[in-house]
Amino acid sequence: MLHVPRADLVPNTLAFETEPLVKATGFREYDARWLFGPEINLLGVQALGLSLGTYIQELGHRKIVVGHDYRSYSLSIKQALTLGLVSAGCEVLDIGLAVTPMAYFAQFDLDAPCVAMVTASHNENGWTGVKMGAERPLTFGPDEMGRLKEITLNGLWRTGEGGSVRMADGVAERYIQDAANRARLTRPLRVVCACGNGTAGAFAPQALRKMGVAEVIEMDTALDWSFPKYNPNPEDQVMLHAMAEAVRAHGADLALGFDGDGDRCGVVDDEGEEIFADKIGLMLARDLSGLHKDATFVVDVKSTGLFATDEVLKANRATTVYWKTGHSYIKRKTAELGALAGFEKSGHFFFNPPNGRGYDDGLVAAAAILSMLDRAGGKRLSELKKALPVAWTSLTMSPHCADEEKYAVVEAIVREYQELRKAGGKILGRQIADLITVNGVRVALEDGSWVLVRASSNKPELVVVVESSRSEDDMRDLFRKEVKPRLAKHPQVGGYNQEI
Repeated sequence: MLHVPRADLVPNTLAFETEPLVKATGFREYDARWLFGPEINLLGVQALGLSLGTYIQELGHRKIVVGHDYRSYSLSIKQALTLGLVSAGCEVLDIGLAVTPMAYFAQFDLDAPCVAMVTASHNENGWTGVKMGAERPLTFGPDEMGRLKEITLNGLWRTGEGGSVRMADGVAERYIQDAANRARLTRPLRVVCACGNGTAGAFAPQALRKMGVAEVIEMDTALDWSFPKYNPNPEDQVMLHAMAEAVRAHGADLALGFDGDGDRCGVVDDEGEEIFADKIGLMLARDLSGLHKDATFVVDVKSTGLFATDEVLKANRATTVYWKTGHSYIKRKTAELGALAGFEKSGHFFFNPPNGRGYDDGLVAAAAILSMLDRAGGKRLSELKKALPVAWTSLTMSPHCADEEKYAVVEAIVREYQELRKAGGKILGRQIADLITVNGVRVALEDGSWVLVRASSNKPELVVVVESSRSEDDMRDLFRKEVKPRLAKHPQVGGYNQEI
C-alpha cells in the first residue's frame, strides 16, 4: 500500500524511490502540472491515479480512457497512473500515443464517461501533467481539482476489485476520419502544417489531406521530444514567425500550427501575417452566425473587444458572452449556454453540434477554418482578415510570478484599478468605462481599448494582454507606460517570457 504523499523528497535518494512525491502546487485550477522529478515522482503519479480512481467512483463511474503525449517520460507516467487507476478498481481503456482531443473523442467512441490524458501540452521539457474529465465533453474545474487534491494529499484512497486495463485499437484512425469529415473542400488549397515536432505531427498532416487539402506542406512534423527548434506553441512568436516564413517561401494559402498536445490551432494568412486566435474566432463567428441566426458565442477575457461591437454579428443577431480564460472554463460555459462555439485567444476552439462535440480540438478548428475559407467565394484569408474592424491586439505576455504569490498580486492589481476608477483616474488620458473581474481584471477604456492582468492557471506566471482601438503605437504604450510599470511596483513579479 502506498504511503501518503510527501512534498519534501529529492531525487537520487532512497526515500524518492520508495515513497510518493506530490507537491500541492501541481493541482491547478482545471488540470494538473508538475516538473517531473523535483515536484512529482512515479510513485506520486501512481498515488494520483489511485486518487483519481477513488474520485471517479465517488461520482459513480469506473470506465476511463487514458492516453499520453510524445515526451521521453510520458509513457512511464501513464503506466504509473494506470497502475493507480486499476488498483482503485477502474476499467482503463488505453488508447496509446495520442493528442488530447483524441482522448476526448475516445470518450464518445468507446462510450467511456471519464478521461485522463498525460500531457504537458506546450510546456517546456521537464513538465508533465494530466487533463481529466468525468462528464464528457467537460474537463475538471476548481471544485473537482480541489476534491482530487484533498484525496491525494491525505491518502483518502479506496482500493477495489475488478480493475482492468486493455488497449483500445483503431481509435486514432477513427479520430482522424471524424475530424476530416468536418471539412469538404471544393477548391484547391496549399496549407502549411506546423507541429513543432510535437505529438500532433503524427496525425495532423493525414487529417488535412483527408479534408481535401490539395497540398500539405509539412513543417516540423517529425516527432522529436527534444523540441529542437522551439516549443510547439502557436501562440509563441518563434513558432508563428517560422510559420510565416514557410507561407512566404511556399506561396501557401495559409499555415495551421498545432500545439504540443493538439488541442490548439494557430493561423498565419497567405501574406505571411499571423492572425491571433481571437481574430480567427471573430472571423469564424461571422461565418457561422450567417449560417445559424441568433447564435451565442463564448469568448475569454483575453479576446478582442470587437466581438461586442461587430456589425456583422449584430446583423446576424448573434450574442457574445465574455468569460474566464481557461479551456475548462470556456468549454463548460459553452456547454452551459448551448452556445454554437467558444473561442480562446490561446487557440482553443470549442464547437457544439453540428460542428463538433463541445471539446477543444485543433483539427476540428482547422476544419472550421478551411470550411470558412471554402465558403468565402474565392476570397483569400488575408481579405477576410482585412474586412474585420481595426484593433491592435498584443500577443500574450507572461511575467514570472510564483504560484504561491500570483493570486495575491492579481488581487492587489484588481484593487488598484477599482480605486483608480472610483477616483475618476485616467489611463493614458482615457476614462475607465468598465471593469470585468471574473478572471483577474480586464480594464475597458472609453474608446474601446483595454488591458488585462490575470494569473496563469497552469504555470507560475501572470498573463498580460492589451488592445488599442487607436494604433499599434498606442497598444505598445498601454503595455509599456501603464501595465508594465504598474506590475513592476510588485517585487513578486519577475521577467517576461516575451514583450511587445
